[in-house]
Amino acid sequence: MKAAIRAVLIIVLVLVLAAGGGAWYVWNGMQPVKPAGPAVTFTIEKGMGSSEIADLLEENGIIRNALFFKGYLKWVKEGSGFMAGTYTASPGDTYDSLIARLNAGDVVKEETVVFTIPEGYTAKQVAGKLAEAWGQKPEVFLEIIDSGAGLAAVDRLEIPAGGGVLHRLEGYLFPETYELLKDSTPQEVVEALLEQLEKKLDSIPDWKNQLAERKMSLHELLTVASLVEREVVVDDERPLVAGVIYNRLNKGQNLEIDATVQYLLDKQKERLLYKDLEVESPYNTYRNAGLPPGPIASPGLASIQAALAPEASEYYFYVTKKDGTQGHLFGKTYEEHLANIKKSEQTTP
Repeated sequence: MKAAIRAVLIIVLVLVLAAGGGAWYVWNGMQPVKPAGPAVTFTIEKGMGSSEIADLLEENGIIRNALFFKGYLKWVKEGSGFMAGTYTASPGDTYDSLIARLNAGDVVKEETVVFTIPEGYTAKQVAGKLAEAWGQKPEVFLEIIDSGAGLAAVDRLEIPAGGGVLHRLEGYLFPETYELLKDSTPQEVVEALLEQLEKKLDSIPDWKNQLAERKMSLHELLTVASLVEREVVVDDERPLVAGVIYNRLNKGQNLEIDATVQYLLDKQKERLLYKDLEVESPYNTYRNAGLPPGPIASPGLASIQAALAPEASEYYFYVTKKDGTQGHLFGKTYEEHLANIKKSEQTTP
């Protein structure tokens, strides 16, 4: 009898010890890994389940045991909302802290480049700005700007090729402040500028119908907008100057816009000479009727809107004031224009 009781006690003791050892094993396995070395970077791909993520964490030494982490996730009903991305975590992070970060998508911030394309910049100037931001040669970007090859937005915007334009994407590279990933390719950077133009156009209510009513192509619209951009500083005057441009076009009168001649020069001049106005080029609106082959700069949204909805008037002429206001005097006839030229030369602010 005593032997039997002793045997039962031994069995009970063994079971208790086994249970205690198992509990200790589980408890130990769920403890954070002891901090050792720098943080570890790991990437959760789209479509990965919580089980795969647990295995990934164990493989990277962030948790002790993937099986216990999976069990903990089931217990706390977590894991279904983990977000894809690249993370950093340190051995020693708790289950709860890991779960919170994966749920929040607290991913590693990728290095970016911030740059600004000012309104009125030409394609060459844009290429130079992009080259400066990415540490490349301007030719790398200018080649893409000239060809437009491989850019999806080129087809969506129906940007024409040829036609005598100096740079195919001139006028389509929207002036804006951008923040792009540092590892973006030159092609991706140029594509981003075109996509921004698409977004800005779509911000104008019913712009496509307005364009159709004017019986213009987007290329022609951006050409007019670029002329407005290069000619006007005072925003309120943009629709009025756009109206003057359309008045001249409708009458068959040469536009005679200085900015189209400046576009052809290597360096901008403070004042054009008569010999500059004689340069042989389809862009020279002193020698050629109608619009130039394409835009001469990147117009901002205000200039695009002005070209789309010009202010009606009987004006055919304008001249810049010399009083520092950068505004214009407008005239209906050439005689009024000559009088405005004399008035513009007055230096009284």
